[in-house]
Amino acid sequence: MRIAVAGGTGLLGRHVVQALTAAGHTPVVLARSRGVDLVTGSGLDDALTGAEAVIDVSNIATTGRRRSVHFFETSTTNLADAGRRAGVQHLLVLSIVGVDRVDLGYYEGKRRQEEVALRGAVPATVLRATQFHEFAGQLLARVPGPVAVLPRQRIRPVAAAEVAAELARLAPAGPQGHATEIAGPEEHQLVDLARRVVRAEGRRRPVVGVRLPGRAGRAMASGGLLPGDGARISTLTFDDWLVGGVTGV
Repeated sequence: MRIAVAGGTGLLGRHVVQALTAAGHTPVVLARSRGVDLVTGSGLDDALTGAEAVIDVSNIATTGRRRSVHFFETSTTNLADAGRRAGVQHLLVLSIVGVDRVDLGYYEGKRRQEEVALRGAVPATVLRATQFHEFAGQLLARVPGPVAVLPRQRIRPVAAAEVAAELARLAPAGPQGHATEIAGPEEHQLVDLARRVVRAEGRRRPVVGVRLPGRAGRAMASGGLLPGDGARISTLTFDDWLVGGVTGV
């Protein structure tokens, strides 16, 4: 199949392209560096010509509610509308486990993305995944200063490559609404993972965990980001990923 990958140059997108190629499909990368702008719609019609499915793993680096909602609502609408014109049969969107239980601005954008996709012009599937193994390191990089203050949250991190493999499996299978969510094999506290990343990188940076105020903080600390019963459980643990992902082994 010819399968377009929105956000195909990003962390997860690169894994998705590799997984599709390994499975014998022809991936088409949708990204601004390839002349496609999801928000304006520029280049979408040409890029989707001949595509039978679209996997959307595009993202925006923001915690703001307004920017998140605008990006995901606009880009998903454009993908669905251009997909209909091109004869695309399946739109597969990546979302987040617990997105409907934790009231963060970014998550409101993801919830809106799910709604637009499932009600859009192309039959759709939503796959919710837990945070990636890279999540702790990404947060550390965004926090300035000698001390890293991170939110307390219970998570079951998953390998991005395993999520990509699941997306590559689901795309040719056809639309199914909400797919079985995918999660990592072990539960952790985010701050503990961040401390392991710091040690693995040979640094001495204190990491302090604080509970965010309000309902969102309570939900994150009490397990709102954990998968429910029946989730597909991946195999690569955080410690095994850490050996290869951070130290380069």
